[in-house]
Amino acid sequence: MPSPQQARAQASAITSGKAAPEAEVSPSAQLRALFDRPRLSPGQRRIAQYLIENITEAAFLSITDLADRVGVSQPSVTRFASAVGFSGYPALREKLQAIALGTLAGGGPADENRGNELQAAVDAEIENLENLRRDLADPNLVIDIGRKLASSTPLTVLGLRISVSLAEYFAYAARRIHPDVRLVTRGGSVAYDALLQSREAGGTWVLAFSMPRHAQETLTAVRVARGAGLKVALITDLALGPLADEADVVFSLGTGSRLVFDSYAAPGVMCSALLQAMTDADPERTQARLEEYEQVADQHHFFLPD
Repeated sequence: MPSPQQARAQASAITSGKAAPEAEVSPSAQLRALFDRPRLSPGQRRIAQYLIENITEAAFLSITDLADRVGVSQPSVTRFASAVGFSGYPALREKLQAIALGTLAGGGPADENRGNELQAAVDAEIENLENLRRDLADPNLVIDIGRKLASSTPLTVLGLRISVSLAEYFAYAARRIHPDVRLVTRGGSVAYDALLQSREAGGTWVLAFSMPRHAQETLTAVRVARGAGLKVALITDLALGPLADEADVVFSLGTGSRLVFDSYAAPGVMCSALLQAMTDADPERTQARLEEYEQVADQHHFFLPD
């Protein structure tokens, strides 16, 4: 009899396919697509990030107010509008308002003034998960990256400072289905050694986590990985910026920021989705490794009886 985990691995395989025409695309995904330009300046990236994070309010700001909020000049806003394909700021604002009005009609961020602070924090995470659900209407990117992570031997998982917990969770689970997972949770020369050794051992991919506040040493480690010839998949809350620029693939997800410390519902689900994609990439290896692990766990009584 397969273990419950083996049964879930068999039953939960991701089905490839494009999003249905009626599938709703999240506001953040619409804006990321809108602002996806190869080389925005640092000031332009700040404008884009502000719009992504504050769409329901920012869409109705004048050019003067938007420039003041972001801390840039009005000509910078005009140049940004041109850089992302619009004739000027009025044309860009018209597009932003259409996206924002769709968000408000769907009961988005403007409908958060209910309940106490803890309930508001949960509401914000529910919204993050709803946005992720819309983004996953087409699962092909997750399937593709899961396949690449599964084939990278060794596979390096990088998470520094506050991001350690997500990296440890992913690495712990990935070791059940992958023969060589290397976890890097210390920066500086320790991280450099681990990344270089991984590449020398035949590794091709790094899965990196960067949650706020974003560590300078994470950016440096990602650059070291890229310099060594490793590809980088990044799970973060940033759609734009230096970290996103350095990564080969970015999964940009909302984090809960209503309480003193952030919560990570959407990044946690993305971890599980990538793990699922890895199991699907090599089902025979997955089942063999899970079966072997169950035998060892039973032999050494790792777990309490159900």
